[in-house]
Amino acid sequence: MALTKERKTELVNEFRTHEGDTGSPEVQVAILTEQINTLNEHLRDHKKDHASRRGLLKMVGKRRNLLAYLRNSDVQRYRELINKLGLRR
Repeated sequence: MALTKERKTELVNEFRTHEGDTGSPEVQVAILTEQINTLNEHLRDHKKDHASRRGLLKMVGKRRNLLAYLRNSDVQRYRELINKLGLRR
């Protein structure tokens, strides 16, 4: 259920804004989106896992706040990230 180190490194390399970047909003949102998607798959099979559901809701809220920050600070970067991740269809 957790993200592997290799997958996390791939996401960082794909979404970073400059060399050595691991904490930009784009990278954080990409990692959270990957975790949210895997947790959604888990919850389809385990409907009564309320502890994981709570964690999912916390992650969704954190991603939402990061996207709001990015939208308010740089709309172009926000739109590129949304298109790349396939959010907000």
